[in-house]
Amino acid sequence: MPVRSKPAETSDPRLARRSFLGIGAALTGSLALGVRPGHAQPASPPAEPPWSQSIGPGVVDRPYGRPADAEADVIRRNVPWLTAGTESSISFSPLQSLHGIITPNGLFFERYHSGRPDVDPDQHRLMIHGLVERPLILTMKDIVRFPSVSRIHFIECPANGGMEWRAAQLNSLQFNHGMISCAEWTGVRLSTLLEEVGVKKEAAWAMVEGADGAHMNRSLPLHKCLDDCLVVYAQNGEALRPEQGYPLRLVVPGWEGNVSIKWLRRIKLGDRPWYSREETSKYTDLMPDGTSRGFTWLIDAKSVITFPCPEKPLSGPGLYEIRGLAWTGNGKVKRVDVSTDGGVNWQTARLHEPVLSKALTKFTLPWRWDGRPALLESRVIDETGYVQPTIAQLRKQRGSNSVYHNNSIQTWQVKPDGSVFDVQLA
Repeated sequence: MPVRSKPAETSDPRLARRSFLGIGAALTGSLALGVRPGHAQPASPPAEPPWSQSIGPGVVDRPYGRPADAEADVIRRNVPWLTAGTESSISFSPLQSLHGIITPNGLFFERYHSGRPDVDPDQHRLMIHGLVERPLILTMKDIVRFPSVSRIHFIECPANGGMEWRAAQLNSLQFNHGMISCAEWTGVRLSTLLEEVGVKKEAAWAMVEGADGAHMNRSLPLHKCLDDCLVVYAQNGEALRPEQGYPLRLVVPGWEGNVSIKWLRRIKLGDRPWYSREETSKYTDLMPDGTSRGFTWLIDAKSVITFPCPEKPLSGPGLYEIRGLAWTGNGKVKRVDVSTDGGVNWQTARLHEPVLSKALTKFTLPWRWDGRPALLESRVIDETGYVQPTIAQLRKQRGSNSVYHNNSIQTWQVKPDGSVFDVQLA
């Protein structure tokens, strides 16, 4: 084992002892992580860095905070060829660089159907009409006067993973799974607003519509509207960002993201669904016999390993912590299993608190990698007993011509050099 160099001289012997203990702790940590002693860094303290030798900028330098310059590559990204143009496209959240279950507002994935409108909150109105007793037109000032609630929920585009139905195509965690994000939403229960207008007994459906150029709209069954839907004006403690529906959006927990209408301007109650463009020609699941499944709102249980992944490879043999995220529209995650041999053997991962209903859940599992090829997978079981399927199981039931609701097990192939690749197992 290399000889430790003498701690830097100091006039205070207590400081010298602390330096020595700190170096010893660092070496002990290196050994615990599997770093070979011959590869340990020199034990002498580092030189005084330049940022510790001067006074930095003051508080007025950044009136609105921003990430460190070294984190400049942690951004949303899009696939230029995925749609006809950016006004009807998607940006993917960088799951590989996020920690915990909350997605920062500036990294929350985007989905537009006619670009991002610039809405004046003072002129914005929410109209509630149709099969109601007292139709209302509400201003933003009216809405924020109602009793507020805050809830943590994920939103996932049903096309998340859609490019993987036929084969592994994009060697990327961000592009394969980045159409999901999770936030704390603050607003008013939709049931509170419907109580205010009075729902007629024949009402069974609601049509919710946005103020974007497409007037994006979807049909929702009334029972869901009265259950846990939120009309929100804040996200993670601040007003909604324009790309997330400022000044007002709907959040439909556990259901596909396109029903959580952004820039919400109208709610109409009726006795039957509206069968809009987005629930006939779009957002339906093409089956092997040529028919389509409609109104498949629910997000089934899904999980993915976020480290290691193609963007975050391994640096050599040793002890690592496999990390990932799991979620389900059915409620809470009950268990996550992890396999390092392509599903032959499974180990139960640790679930990190909080484990919330219809929210992302973090899981981890210690893993000592021996430098040999590995196939990493995660499999979630939710509180209803639903088990995340393999891609082969999904194809057997639904074919391979679909775009939506691919919640299959993701397989990462780890090669001897530590690189990670997106693969599918037959």
